[in-house]
Amino acid sequence: MLDLALFTFVLAFLAAGVRRPFLWVLAYLYIDILSPQKIGWALTPALPISLIAFCAAFAGWLLADPKRGSRFTFRQFLMLCLLIYCGITTSMADFPLEAASKWAWVWKALVFAIFFPLTLTTRLRIEGAALIMVLTVSAIIISAGLKTALGGGGYESMYFFVNDNSGLYESSTLATVAVAIIPLIWWFTRHGTVFVPDWRVKLFAYTLIFACLLIPVGTEARTGLLCIGVLALLILRNVKRRMVFIAAGTALGLAALPFLPQSYYERMATINSPSGDESASTRVAVWQWTLDYAAENPLGGGFDAYRGNSFTYDIPVTETVGNSVAVEYREVTDEARAYHSAIFEMLGEQGWPGLMLWLWLQVLGIWQMERLRRRWRGRSAAQDQWQAPLASALQFGQIIYLVGSLFQGIAYQPFILLLIGLQCALWSYCKLHDSPAEKVVRGASGVIASAAPADAVTAASPALR
Repeated sequence: MLDLALFTFVLAFLAAGVRRPFLWVLAYLYIDILSPQKIGWALTPALPISLIAFCAAFAGWLLADPKRGSRFTFRQFLMLCLLIYCGITTSMADFPLEAASKWAWVWKALVFAIFFPLTLTTRLRIEGAALIMVLTVSAIIISAGLKTALGGGGYESMYFFVNDNSGLYESSTLATVAVAIIPLIWWFTRHGTVFVPDWRVKLFAYTLIFACLLIPVGTEARTGLLCIGVLALLILRNVKRRMVFIAAGTALGLAALPFLPQSYYERMATINSPSGDESASTRVAVWQWTLDYAAENPLGGGFDAYRGNSFTYDIPVTETVGNSVAVEYREVTDEARAYHSAIFEMLGEQGWPGLMLWLWLQVLGIWQMERLRRRWRGRSAAQDQWQAPLASALQFGQIIYLVGSLFQGIAYQPFILLLIGLQCALWSYCKLHDSPAEKVVRGASGVIASAAPADAVTAASPALR
């Protein structure tokens, strides 16, 4: 029944795009994030639904979309440069077969992220895309949150819809994304128009935020705990009563401690003693190897270049003999260990040019969202009050991702690339609707005469076509 339900829903989603081609863009978001073809076992995997939605989204935009308001931003150009450079390094990769396997999904993620903002030309489209992204990943989060609340979970034993430890179904990645979308969920409780934020929407949103906070507990991902701490620090910028927020957060944290499993305490304790944890020890060794590798190969070694690493390190081993505890160091030799960091992933695979492009893309996003937040905050016109909070939410999500990516190889994570696409779309939309002529109108009457009717028509007419 699950397979049939998924298959029917996907077909209905694609069929709806015949009249409203923009829905094919949303269908691809749903398929790319949830991967229903992995969840189903007969009907859904039978068709290449991801490829169908991918091609349909492009065809619908090329053939049926009016393209008014579409702009190609500088950050999209940076992603295009990164795409071309990744293609070049793939052709010269140290491990051609493995590199080709990773390239098969990276190029698609980058191409769609470049194309994605061109379709988001109205507020309704931007909000609709953000809503589909949040609700789709929430399907995984709610499932995992329920398992955690019922006593399930654990490190490397938290299974979701599929038995696949990759993409968003990898525990640390899901923990990072779950925390990163919390500001976006909160934005929908204040400025959503697809679902008017009444008590039902707010109740669902608050419950979903709680489920997001449960993911780092259920997965026992140390990165998730770090991301929660970063989110708390970022929120301090916007709250009016900071001391009350700090006191309430501390009280809630202390109240939750008795309900946390012992395995969670043991897992988090390794943050204070990384030298005693094999995972942390190997990461440091891999990072040192990557620096040495980049010194000899400044242009990178292509995807999965880490497969050529080999290093030896000492790790402490605790042994209990009677009533005494002895600690001895044993020499361990490891090979083909993954980077466990987006920074070193980019450095090892794409070299210094690729790393600079990636960092430029990320830092520019934070700066652009901060510029939008400051430029649009405090405006009195009703249609100008959602841009600054959305820019802040997208900025927070990106910062949380960047902190989490320091300890995970998620430089090309498709969900985050889509988040960057939303940022590009918001940047283009705000630039278009903040022209000098409209500033004069706003200064005179507090209302953008040209933008208000457009938004009204957008909300009342088939804007998703």
